[in-house]
Amino acid sequence: MAPAEPLAVLALVALLAPGLGVALPGCDYPAHLWCSSWEIAVACQVESRCANLSRPAAPPVELTLFYESLCPACRWFLVQQLFTTWLLLPAEALSITLVPYGNAEERNVSGKWQFQCQHGPEECLGNMIETCLMHEAKNFSSYFPVIFCLESGSSVTKNLEAKHTDELQEQAQASLLALVCRLYQGEKPEACGGSGAPKAPFRCGH
Repeated sequence: MAPAEPLAVLALVALLAPGLGVALPGCDYPAHLWCSSWEIAVACQVESRCANLSRPAAPPVELTLFYESLCPACRWFLVQQLFTTWLLLPAEALSITLVPYGNAEERNVSGKWQFQCQHGPEECLGNMIETCLMHEAKNFSSYFPVIFCLESGSSVTKNLEAKHTDELQEQAQASLLALVCRLYQGEKPEACGGSGAPKAPFRCGH
């Protein structure tokens, strides 16, 4: 005949913490404390039975990309994989660090640093432009879309040059609406003479 003592212990546990069941031997906490914190629930392996206990926030996945501004494989990964993943996931799930350095080599010549990049001087310039952008903008959400645009075209430096000319500035000052309508590649909105629906007018409250 089986001893009665284990059954008595099980009955006592059920009275103290109904619905929890029996914790495994590694649990050093009394049953009435099993759902008092997430750490205790995990230690006693009863977290699935503590319905009112919220799971603590997990740290984000840390991802660091060492890349070169003109490396085809790096650019494909940044544009097709990394940027899309960043757009889809919340900031608390993914933390990205970009290092536009990759396979560059440096040497000190007469007290001055010289850099040699895998894809030539233009890549060194592109790396430096993106590094300066990160340093000045500081906020990842501000500079990553710009880097995405730079890396999406044929050349980082040429893409940057196309962002501003004296002619564009003069046209913008003369008629910004006409310039934007001319540059926009999609279906022309109504304000540009197209059939698209106009935006709702903006009104300031007084």
